[in-house]
Amino acid sequence: MTDTVIDMAKLDKLAEVAVKIGLDLQKGQDLVITAPLAAVPLVRFITRHAYLAGSGLVTAFYNDEVTTLMRYAHASDESFDRATNWLYDGMAKAYANGSARLAVAGDNPMLLANEDPSKVARANRALSTAYKPALEKISNFDINWNIVSYPNPSWARHVFPDLTEDAAVKKLADAIFAASRVDLDDPVAAWKNHNAELATRSAWLNGQKFTSLHFSGPGTDLTVGLADDHEWHGGATRSKNGVLCNPNIPTEEVFTTPHAHRVEGTVTSTKPLSHQGTLIDNIQVRFEAGRIVEAKASKGEEVLKKVLETDEGASRLGEVALVPHSSPISASGLLFYNTLFDENAACHIALGQCYSKCFIDGASLTKDEITAKGGNSSLIHIDWMIGSGQVDIDGITPDGSRVAVFRKGEWA
Repeated sequence: MTDTVIDMAKLDKLAEVAVKIGLDLQKGQDLVITAPLAAVPLVRFITRHAYLAGSGLVTAFYNDEVTTLMRYAHASDESFDRATNWLYDGMAKAYANGSARLAVAGDNPMLLANEDPSKVARANRALSTAYKPALEKISNFDINWNIVSYPNPSWARHVFPDLTEDAAVKKLADAIFAASRVDLDDPVAAWKNHNAELATRSAWLNGQKFTSLHFSGPGTDLTVGLADDHEWHGGATRSKNGVLCNPNIPTEEVFTTPHAHRVEGTVTSTKPLSHQGTLIDNIQVRFEAGRIVEAKASKGEEVLKKVLETDEGASRLGEVALVPHSSPISASGLLFYNTLFDENAACHIALGQCYSKCFIDGASLTKDEITAKGGNSSLIHIDWMIGSGQVDIDGITPDGSRVAVFRKGEWA
């Protein structure tokens, strides 16, 4: 496959949106990029726009699918309990010193599908532990950060298995460009308008001061208690360094922090979850006092249960997000096998770590204060989809009355 099937002008626009809207990169600010090796063309465009914006140093780290598989084929067993701590320590230090972070997604979602699940789980746990100091800088919005995607051939083949590789890459590229709004004449202006719409939704939800949300639909009767002093966000978010960034491109969600101990009932997934090379489908879980006490899936159940055993917070919620069923990504009808896209096709919840940003005056809160308000802590943060055109959502007010939020998957 050559890059000739990808519209380079639109790829350049995606890089510009990532730098100007995703990061709002500041003059003199360093930038750390992580990306699949296949995404070099996009990383080069990003680097150019970063330096044009006045960036300090731009440093890119690449991962390679072939060498990743070599580890599982040839590495010693004990190596799966280790991670490259010095690298993640360095990233944490970079973010502590004010560097921005940009992740290019696009890895093969099924890369580890045929590997030993226990080794995958052990390696993931070691990585999560090593990465936690850096991840906290990101999840707590200490810095401006952003994720965009590149149509990696190995990813495209899973989304479009019946097409040739070139045709699959082209079709995935076009889908990424459309969802990221870079197929429009002025993507930067389009994103500013979209952010304004999401801000209006967030403001309405914040004004309601709901204590919980009730989700009802096929296989779902779930009450998600909301954390004390929670705050809704969507689209552009101001990080603690004062920069207004768009963490996810694309994004269609407004989101907040649930109370880790006030989730009750049952919920069924509406789309498969692609996690660590395994497709987990038809997830069904039951919550008691905020914790998942029963979990099953028609596919990938063993992996799901290993995820829930990661740590105490892995079986509790760290995020709840609202996305209309008519979102452009949902309307595309595609399963992207990529959480960045699939979570923006439906309402979703996330297991694990909460965002401290989603509290009133969250930037000034300590970890203990966040925990006291109901915020969850974990090594993981894994989103999975629970919304569809058949799901209704009611907001419960402090006096117990109900307000229609979603009807049949759309804003009420």
